[in-house]
Amino acid sequence: MRRVFELLGVAVLTGIVVSAINYYTHQQKESNFLQSNNNTPVRHVNYGANMSTDFTAAASMAVDQVVHVMSSGSQTVNYASPFDFFFGGGGIQQHVPTMSSGSGVVISSDGYIVTNNHVVKGANEIEVIFNNKKTYKAKLIGKDEIIDLALLKIDATDLVPMPYGNSDLINVGEWVLAIGNPFNLNSTVTAGIVSAKARSLGMSSRTSLEAFIQTDAAVNPGNSGGALINTKGELIGINTAIASQTGSYVGYSFALPVNIVKKVVADLMEFGEVQRALLGVSIYELNASTASQLGVKNLEGVYVKEVTPGGAAEDAKIKVGDVIVKINNISIKNSSELYEQIGTHRPGNKITVTLIRDDDEKIFDMVLKNQYNLTTMSKAENIDILGAKFKVLSAEELSKMGLKSGVQITQLSPGKLMKKGMQEGFIITAINQEPVKDATDIQNIINKSSGGILIEGHFPNGTRAYYAIGLDE
Repeated sequence: MRRVFELLGVAVLTGIVVSAINYYTHQQKESNFLQSNNNTPVRHVNYGANMSTDFTAAASMAVDQVVHVMSSGSQTVNYASPFDFFFGGGGIQQHVPTMSSGSGVVISSDGYIVTNNHVVKGANEIEVIFNNKKTYKAKLIGKDEIIDLALLKIDATDLVPMPYGNSDLINVGEWVLAIGNPFNLNSTVTAGIVSAKARSLGMSSRTSLEAFIQTDAAVNPGNSGGALINTKGELIGINTAIASQTGSYVGYSFALPVNIVKKVVADLMEFGEVQRALLGVSIYELNASTASQLGVKNLEGVYVKEVTPGGAAEDAKIKVGDVIVKINNISIKNSSELYEQIGTHRPGNKITVTLIRDDDEKIFDMVLKNQYNLTTMSKAENIDILGAKFKVLSAEELSKMGLKSGVQITQLSPGKLMKKGMQEGFIITAINQEPVKDATDIQNIINKSSGGILIEGHFPNGTRAYYAIGLDE
């Protein structure tokens, strides 16, 4: 019996030793695999205290600062008439009601709200609905069709505005929240990350001022004009577009950077129109092919292919062949980043341009100018009785159109001109056969007229038109 217990003890001890050897060998192999496979170091990825995915605080604040924007208007549609075949004619014109829905962001305690221009374009009436279901009538203060932004005003006080963030400081991979009213689902919050910065979509035919923040936060029709915020609840962008073949979200959404939004809003509040600054250059986007053709070593930056005579760049002694790599010490890798930085400035602002010339880095100071090569601001004049804002045309613009004088309609709101079918961009050259040089001339002629006025003018394409407006209607 004793012999049996001895043999059993030896067997158990042997099993323990073999198991220990196997365990050690397995751990050593696993360790060697983790540390030595392809000589690639392996690091554990842990969430730190500053990487929280709890967005409740930011979301709860922001939903009350994002509103539902509803707009209604009418659109003139031309229908062919069967009698046109026999008697000629221009068909039948009919006004068709239109409706639009989107989002907006409260940016001041006294009722200023920013949204996309396409949400309120052509609107006769604009209504704003808050998360608490309070409803207000809104007035269009101004717009920027080029970047698709509009500024509204409601009669309210003691509102809590959304704080501005800094879109220059956001990073790819950073968490963001999109807040809006997709498909009329009020106060919807979605989360994602910043996928890219300074993204150009090629949507604008008038300018290359496109530098969107790209995110994968879900954005759908109705989110337009809503907020893109960081985890602190700060506004970093206005949701504007999606890239989709279906019209609904498929993983790519785009927002206007808040630094550009702030500047445009300030312009519209102060001047009634955007004060757009220009460098005064034409540029090439650099890639391996163009850099090789142009003999440029550095692929980052933008290549100056042309300098505008009398523009800001010419004054600063910038030359063809220079490669712009920084604006105000902020790196410029492509044209979108360049336009984003210039888009935050007004004519007359001073900036610092860093460029590469003959393989040497040089720094130039520059004073930005507008499209007329001036450093001064222009201001839109509003005439309430007509429901329009006007701007004085420069001598250069008048000369191109063969006109001696005229003022251009920059914005129409519900009023006498809109009712007559007049369009933005129309140039008024005379009223009651008196030449018009500025908005003051228009107001003076109206003040001394009774019954009505006859407006004479041109569309930008040169078509001449006349409008009879009743002042007592």
